[in-house]
Amino acid sequence: MSLDTKRTGARFIAEMLHGYGVTHVFYVDAILRQTMIELEELGIRRVITHSEKAAAYMADGYARVSRRPGVCMAQSVGAANLAAGLQDAWLGRSPVVALTGKKPPLFQQRNAYQEIAHDPLFAPVTKFNADVTSLAQLPYLLRQAFREATSHTPRPVHLDVLGHNGRALEAAEAALPLVIEPAFARCPAYRTEPEPAAIEPAARAIVAAQRPVIVAGGGVRLSDAAAEVVALAEKMSIPVATSVNGKGTILDDHPLSVGVVGSYSARCANQVVSEADLVIYIGSNTGDQVTNNWRVPAPGTPAVQIDIDPAEIGRNYPGAVGVAADARLAVAALTAACETRSPNEAWLRRVQSLVSAWRNEVEPLRKSAAAPIRPERLCKEVSEALPANGVLVADTGYSAIWTATMVYLSQPGQSYLRAAGSLGWAFPAALGAKCAAPERPVICFTGDGGFWYHLSEMETARRYQINTVTIINNNGGLAQGIPDIQNIYANRTGRPEELYRFEPVNFARIAQEMGCLGLRVEQPDKIGEAIRQALAANRPAIVEVVTGLDYHAPNPWAPAS
Repeated sequence: MSLDTKRTGARFIAEMLHGYGVTHVFYVDAILRQTMIELEELGIRRVITHSEKAAAYMADGYARVSRRPGVCMAQSVGAANLAAGLQDAWLGRSPVVALTGKKPPLFQQRNAYQEIAHDPLFAPVTKFNADVTSLAQLPYLLRQAFREATSHTPRPVHLDVLGHNGRALEAAEAALPLVIEPAFARCPAYRTEPEPAAIEPAARAIVAAQRPVIVAGGGVRLSDAAAEVVALAEKMSIPVATSVNGKGTILDDHPLSVGVVGSYSARCANQVVSEADLVIYIGSNTGDQVTNNWRVPAPGTPAVQIDIDPAEIGRNYPGAVGVAADARLAVAALTAACETRSPNEAWLRRVQSLVSAWRNEVEPLRKSAAAPIRPERLCKEVSEALPANGVLVADTGYSAIWTATMVYLSQPGQSYLRAAGSLGWAFPAALGAKCAAPERPVICFTGDGGFWYHLSEMETARRYQINTVTIINNNGGLAQGIPDIQNIYANRTGRPEELYRFEPVNFARIAQEMGCLGLRVEQPDKIGEAIRQALAANRPAIVEVVTGLDYHAPNPWAPAS
């Protein structure tokens, strides 16, 4: 079709999505039904989910694996649920495009059925939020949605289209300019070059430091800068810690790797960052989680901060030497500007001794033959079974702590994604990740508490043949809160277990009823075999591993106050 060909709104939306490389849309009916027909004709897969939050999580997982915008949709009554699902994409800096329906202006403020104001719902979880009330707006607003989603710091965007299911906009017809901007079909859309004047002081600080450490965050993944970060570390003999979102930047068996730092952390990483005389943050915020409530490193510790967003530099560690630029370009320039020096052998020995002490301490737990199975042993088996090009998608809470600290990534083709804070995110996000990368094995790691949120999406996985492997760390409850609950109860009588324990359920049997492969593991020596069987199955698979509710993840280390 030429640029001046008349199109319906439905056809225009479909062609725009196709032009931006969208391969799947995730939604709950009924929204843009005419568009769905056009999408089918263009080869875009339409994935109907059982909840709007799951649709948002799938779009998020799709976006994080592919670094392309993920698309989710809901009609007007589902808009609130869809907005709630965008919180994790917002926190995880994920380019998600959300489309919802909205009743016409004449229906607003008149008690219209199922209608509430959408703007207040989407404002906190989107960087661009606009109403589309006429067909003439579509070329500009839809194009701007992709520009906003992928530019600068990627984040969700939202368009509220005319009609509770968008029908009014779909049916209209006009000659609309169909313009696709390929740069905004993935992130980063454009790479911001660092200013030489910013690189020079950062390089001087690094060369002068005696005990430097790098903290690599999720921005390294978004920028595809892992190789550059490792090159800088190797040239300057700098240990590398990561945030949970940055896990995978450096292989866990690399001699400069010290693990995940912060509140979901390995003790050795917190110790190394605490003892450093310079912390180099690359694509990482300095919020409470990555700093263990701003204690690791201590306030006043010198820092270099590389971030695409200038407003992040010095936000929590004032006086940081800042480089506002794309992480990959900035780190490459910094590496070239740093003069090679002799490594500080005393610092490296200290770092290696801390890492060795931590790993020697946890290794007996990773090899434990106990039943109920220890989560550490489960993580060891996941480490060994994860394929060389596998994607591991972890929930938040204990699932994030266990996998971040106890699953070792040893192959450069392996990827790690975790929820930015929303329990239950991992299972639907893994389905979206598999849609984005069908050639890659995708393993979800969640607990029973997280899996209960979206158990119904097993049917979605089976219906669309989205063949992921979901490992459920089934301990029969919400274990992360138990120590605090017990502490609050102290010596009082009562039933504290009501606050965290679930009824026993066989998830493997439920999976079988839904047409998926369901395997239940109660002995540690059977875990690896079950995971490999699930990976080889030509259908969605659940591996339910029975663990103990009394096993708790290690508390984060912090220096004595």
